[in-house]
Amino acid sequence: MARYLRCWSRTIMSVTFLFFILAVGWTVALPTMPEKHLHVGPGGVFKIALFADLHFGEGEEVDWGPQQDVNSSKVMSTLLHIEIPAFLCSTMAWCWTILSVTYLSLLFRFIVAVGWTVDLRTTPEGYLQVLPGAAFKISLFADLHFGENAWNDWGPQQDVNSLKVMSTVLDLENPDFVIYLGDVITANNMAIANATLYWDQAISPTKARGIPWSSLFGNHDDAPFEWPMEWFSASGIPQLQCPASRSSYSGEQHCSFRGTRRLELMRNEIAHNTLSYSRAGPKELWPSISNYVLLLSSSNDSKSPVAFLYFIDSGGGTYPEVVSRSQADWFQRKSHELNPDSRVPEIIFWHIPSKAYEKVAPMLLFMSSCVGSINKERIAPQQAEMGIMKLLEGRPSVKAVFAGHNHGLDWCCPYKKLWLCYARHTGYGGYGNWPRGARILEITSQPFSLKSWIRMEDGNSHSEVILSS
Repeated sequence: MARYLRCWSRTIMSVTFLFFILAVGWTVALPTMPEKHLHVGPGGVFKIALFADLHFGEGEEVDWGPQQDVNSSKVMSTLLHIEIPAFLCSTMAWCWTILSVTYLSLLFRFIVAVGWTVDLRTTPEGYLQVLPGAAFKISLFADLHFGENAWNDWGPQQDVNSLKVMSTVLDLENPDFVIYLGDVITANNMAIANATLYWDQAISPTKARGIPWSSLFGNHDDAPFEWPMEWFSASGIPQLQCPASRSSYSGEQHCSFRGTRRLELMRNEIAHNTLSYSRAGPKELWPSISNYVLLLSSSNDSKSPVAFLYFIDSGGGTYPEVVSRSQADWFQRKSHELNPDSRVPEIIFWHIPSKAYEKVAPMLLFMSSCVGSINKERIAPQQAEMGIMKLLEGRPSVKAVFAGHNHGLDWCCPYKKLWLCYARHTGYGGYGNWPRGARILEITSQPFSLKSWIRMEDGNSHSEVILSS
């Protein structure tokens, strides 16, 4: 339903805005009904605030525009708090008598707080559902690596570029669902204590469009901070700008260098985002966290499954890069419980590829049965195989496995009775300068079909393949 209700978000925003004004009693002298004169206060001083060249409404079709409006609101709110003017003018010759600076400040804070869209769903359903007469489309965003090198100009610019890539893909494909396939952030490159700030930034294009999503962890999402060796040279530690924290060490300037653990990242996403379908997996699978399954149901019956989507934490960061035997046992129990006769297709998502990827990796793409456009590096697989692949190979219902991690690979290769696929490097963070993009999945039912292709940042698409044959 979220897809149908996105168009109402601005209407709800306007109505809520109106009720807010009525509630706080904010009043102004409108330009059509000016007072005859203004009054100097008892102290003999009359202060006027001039706001010039605000340029609200620019670039509304991309993330850059609304963010500038939010920043402008913050500037005005700060100035009003500090100066407390009696009169306010803009260069359009519109002037207001400020009867209550407190109410005006609350208004600006309200605009910043609610943002530009409204999440219309109070809690996520326990399942996803194919729309009547339509396919179900998923965008995979892999290896975004938000938060790198925040202490210089390069790092923040990469995050801006990554936002543009995601916005392009979302606007062109209009998916029903988004999967963040690990390495959403680069925690080992973050000086701040609360990495959720960057996590929230990474999911913002999807959230702003009212599209539901889910996420899983990669090896960089909770990796310990790695101190750059150059900080200990003559140039020294750069000037760091970190948000205020409860740090007891004044010398850290609100930078903790301790990172945010997997469970905290997941809990924050779930608690503060009604569009998130992510789950903190069974406690007995700790230290792995993002282990869960989502049901994709048919359009006419929410209990009739079209496919099961499995999310598996492939480790890395604070513990080894591995899918444990306990996780394999969990998958075996869960799949037999939900799909005992293997009648319903199953699709697997994790970040780090298994060692089976090494067995199918093509020497030359054009001379293989693989489908893709880049094959520029060696496989960097999980450190050990603990049984998960044997289980996947033995289930005819498993159609495909999707991984990220290797930025220079985007192929899909047949492996026994299933497909092993890479996503496409989406983020400008991380290594490699290959063009960015995202893998798209399209699921249809009656009969079941799984089709995939790559959508690039320049708008082109390529490497279409049917993965259900």
